Amino acid sequence: MTRIRARVLNPLGPNEVEYLSDALVVIDGERIESIGPWDGGLCHEDVRDGLLTPGFVDAHVHFPQTRIVGAASGPLLEWLDKTTFPEESRFAASDHAERIAKIFVQNLAAAGTTTALVYGSVHGPSADALFAAATEAGVHVIGGPVLMDKHSPEALMVQVGPAMEELARLHERWHTPGGLTELAVVPRFALSCTREMLTTAGQFAKDHDLWVTTHLSENTVECQIARERFGTDDYLQIYEDAGMVHSKSVYAHCIHLTDSEMDRMAAAKAVVAHCPDSNAFLGSGHMPIGKLLKRHIPIALGSDIAGGRSYRIPRQASAAYDNALATGHPVRPEQLFWWATRGGAEALGQSDSGQLTAGFRADMVVHELPDWVDDADGALAWLLFDHDAPRPRDTWIRGRHVWSRNGSSYPWLQA
Repeated sequence: MTRIRARVLNPLGPNEVEYLSDALVVIDGERIESIGPWDGGLCHEDVRDGLLTPGFVDAHVHFPQTRIVGAASGPLLEWLDKTTFPEESRFAASDHAERIAKIFVQNLAAAGTTTALVYGSVHGPSADALFAAATEAGVHVIGGPVLMDKHSPEALMVQVGPAMEELARLHERWHTPGGLTELAVVPRFALSCTREMLTTAGQFAKDHDLWVTTHLSENTVECQIARERFGTDDYLQIYEDAGMVHSKSVYAHCIHLTDSEMDRMAAAKAVVAHCPDSNAFLGSGHMPIGKLLKRHIPIALGSDIAGGRSYRIPRQASAAYDNALATGHPVRPEQLFWWATRGGAEALGQSDSGQLTAGFRADMVVHELPDWVDDADGALAWLLFDHDAPRPRDTWIRGRHVWSRNGSSYPWLQA
């Protein structure tokens, strides 16, 4: 049993946080045994010079794009062709996939991310590399290979039968509900898939009770091409026809949705992964956050590496604040913190994570904190909006200390 003395910032709800200036967090194995005011007793570690928060949730991130952060070469479709697809083709080589997988999971831990919904490359062995690296590093990953069988580079296409066979193999080897590695079904987006691929993938996810995730309405040209190719009234209908719109589906971006699409997503309890930094960097547009909130659509934040420029979810929360202002629907810091932690965990079906609460997984992060910050408002402002603040100092996942900045080099120098 480990007893940690700390200043704590804890989300209690979308509009409420708790700040404890001197708390004791007791960890028993993978879980929090108790949390409350320090009782004056034994303390194994004192981190009151920093700030202890729950770990962060990244609902949309691309493992094969680790090396091309900041390399956006234009709008979405142009960037995919010029930068992304050539890089992802390299993941056919197992040694490359294994090296980048180690760097990727270290980058997550170094950013304080304790759960991530991850897109792989099309290559099954690269998914093996991802899950193996996550297991070794102690990072919780939900993910799988992207599915692409049409209108894509030949080296990045896998036909339906072999793709499903590979998913079945990965499911048997790596899928551990409640564990560190969980398989997800990941069609890249409608533009890279046939109707058969989408429908078969949707059925596979249903048969195995898996999360399914893809892109939706990120770019206006993408939306137009998708409707034309599939002959649908709107983009969402493509995924509806494939049986992929439900409470275990996560749709990234969702910038250009119609009111009807939002209504149907709300009725299905589908999740939106909000990727505001990527949306800005690629010039895709602003997500209409107020319309989603009005419909009570579940929202989590996504870094969207490498369309996004930082693994750090607080930076995505800051970008979400800017997006909200630009769309005329400001959101409070408490809401942003909720999406980054407990709200994001709930959206991804993690019933026991995202909050420092007895019985929950000990997914925790220590941040450097100026000594003049002494209340919840100051802690939120510093954590979410001070872009010069250093990366987290320490990260625990399920009670395991998986990252320490002290004495560590940058993650990509350690692989």
